[in-house]
Amino acid sequence: MLKCIAAMFVSLSFVMPAKAQQAYKQALPYRNYYHTRGGLNHFLSAVTQKHVATVAFLGGSITFNPGWRDKVCSYLKDRYPKTKFRFIQAGIPSLGSLPHAFRLKRDVLDSGRVDLLFLEAAVNDRVNGTDSLTQVRDLEGIVRHAKRNNPLMDIILMSFADPDKSNDYGKGKTPAEVANHELVAKYYNLPSINLAKEVYDKIQNKEFSWLNDFKDIHPAQFGQELYFANIKSLLQSCAEQPVKKFAVTPLPKPLNKSNFEHGNYYSITNADYDKNWAIDDNWTPKDSLDTRPGFVNVPTLVTEKAGAELTLPFNGTAIGMGVVSGGDAGVVSYSIDGGAFKETDLYTQWSGWLHLPWYVLFDGNLAKGRHVLKLKIAGHHNPNSKGNACRIVYFLRNE
Repeated sequence: MLKCIAAMFVSLSFVMPAKAQQAYKQALPYRNYYHTRGGLNHFLSAVTQKHVATVAFLGGSITFNPGWRDKVCSYLKDRYPKTKFRFIQAGIPSLGSLPHAFRLKRDVLDSGRVDLLFLEAAVNDRVNGTDSLTQVRDLEGIVRHAKRNNPLMDIILMSFADPDKSNDYGKGKTPAEVANHELVAKYYNLPSINLAKEVYDKIQNKEFSWLNDFKDIHPAQFGQELYFANIKSLLQSCAEQPVKKFAVTPLPKPLNKSNFEHGNYYSITNADYDKNWAIDDNWTPKDSLDTRPGFVNVPTLVTEKAGAELTLPFNGTAIGMGVVSGGDAGVVSYSIDGGAFKETDLYTQWSGWLHLPWYVLFDGNLAKGRHVLKLKIAGHHNPNSKGNACRIVYFLRNE
């Protein structure tokens, strides 16, 4: 039995810790944790017949960091040596499904036709506190937006692991983020991988431990190998299915009619603002806090003064903003179409050490048509903040 188990892991370029090999009875197979559903028919046709393919990776830091993504790229180039690949690295640390829904066009679709999209958001959706309904609107919006851009695009949804998800599974609950990824994947007949459940189950099966092997939500090399091995198994399983003739299937009715399939960035130049605001064409921090790619050395609408006001006319059903939230982030008060003002605190639990990309959704349930957002900086701020700053990189709009 041990020879069979060892052979299985070698075939998937994955080696289990020696201590774990002695402790478990039988390794849980990768196929337990993914669904091929409609498969990857278009992508496989592109690599086996056209020999040209574009693969995009949309996610947070687990996608941005070196590891599983690089291994997938290498595997694809080795598996299909006649194919000319183009890879789009669209991972940005700290970002989850809400940012992905509004940055998809700029960061992925505007780069040209995409044949295969890897999408992950489950870890940051939990960490960032994105509510369940918004997650569904985001994920469905991404799928519909991508499919409208290229009806033949194949998409793989992935749920990565973190301690909160393991705690949920330990209580007999499916994490909301995983459930929402699976809900959208199943409805649109897309492949999906539940790596969160795999990590939990394999730890319970004593194949490895979080502390000594996996180590962090940004996996150590061991965890990166595990993620890659499962993704590779899914790709191999799909490749075993016969490539069918192209067939464009119309999109079904949406799960949620208020999804963000028309989400996009809306330029800060569309705002009318008072003298307390200014556009910094190449914003960089004046302190020593870290930054994130795409949110430094970019045009930013900035104020550091309480009472600063702006007005933003727009057409659409949702409005929000993507800001840089640092150690001096303030509180904004906002109103839509003359309604009562509401407040949101831009200071986050990470703002003390990082100029964090932070996405705020003011309203996602507006009627179609023209609206006006009014925003002003409150005179108070979070007790941990050093000021009243608001630094807007993008407005978010669902047209």
